[in-house]
Amino acid sequence: MKKESFSKQVKEELCSNTYTSQDRLRALLAAYIRINGTLSFRDKKSYLTLSTENAKIARFIYETINRIYEANAHFSFSKGTNLAKTITYTIEVQEASETILEDLDISFLEGKISKNIVKNDDTISGYLAGAFLASGSVNSPHTSNYHLEIAVNSENYAKWLSKLFAKYHNSDIEPKVIKRRESYVIYFKKSDQISIFLIMIGAVISCMEFENVRVNRDMINSANRLTNMDTANMKKTYETGLRQVKEIKLIDERLGIDNISNTKMRTLCHLRLDNESLSLNDLADLMSEELNTNITKSNINHLFRSIHELYLRLDNERQ
Repeated sequence: MKKESFSKQVKEELCSNTYTSQDRLRALLAAYIRINGTLSFRDKKSYLTLSTENAKIARFIYETINRIYEANAHFSFSKGTNLAKTITYTIEVQEASETILEDLDISFLEGKISKNIVKNDDTISGYLAGAFLASGSVNSPHTSNYHLEIAVNSENYAKWLSKLFAKYHNSDIEPKVIKRRESYVIYFKKSDQISIFLIMIGAVISCMEFENVRVNRDMINSANRLTNMDTANMKKTYETGLRQVKEIKLIDERLGIDNISNTKMRTLCHLRLDNESLSLNDLADLMSEELNTNITKSNINHLFRSIHELYLRLDNERQ
């Protein structure tokens, strides 16, 4: 799944939701228009223009504006001349443009976000949903590179937008702001924070998919890590066993294993020669059975240290 396809899924889920709170819808519109809108003047009249390449977003914004403000907005589309033949959908509001901007307390020159628009968790959620609809993107959960961002054109506005996360009750999201070419990007990379954000803005189904994929991948990664650890431990046990066999053979050559006075040490030498790849736990079990007493892994480890010291002494004498 490509990055834009999961972003598209999230945005289209937001457009298909049922909004019972008009304040939340107004907050959503305020963010969308502030980020994606342009205000122009022709023949002494003001025109508010909104453009998007997503048909569902265009229809949702168009219907919401007309329902709340009875704006009689004009809807159109045009096909690009590029190879992809991209379709751009445009919403143009004329008569009601100033009314909308005033009601939503939008200023394209100032970065401040009005407290009249974002006054509680519900309206903050709506505002952030509108911001994501306008210029947000999120990586697919199928990638291990978690990343969610919202791009805006004003540094001051970016800072105000980033502060909204802290105002939402128990959001625990701490976005960062960076400059990227002509834009300022609010972003965060922690998977838990992305899940919280998706729930916050109302993309619950997308969040469930994100979490499901993430949990499955984490389980696979955990299994792989355990397998790698097991492989590494097996390799380490095998290499340690070969070294111990080499040392015991020199002891047998120089001294003779049966001449070792310590019964446990003598028994362990014989067991290791017969079982090169056994772990310390397995050797402890064998010795416990053979000597009819309880031998622990710690005992085996201590005995091998004594064998190693004997090997070093005999090896030094040979030199």
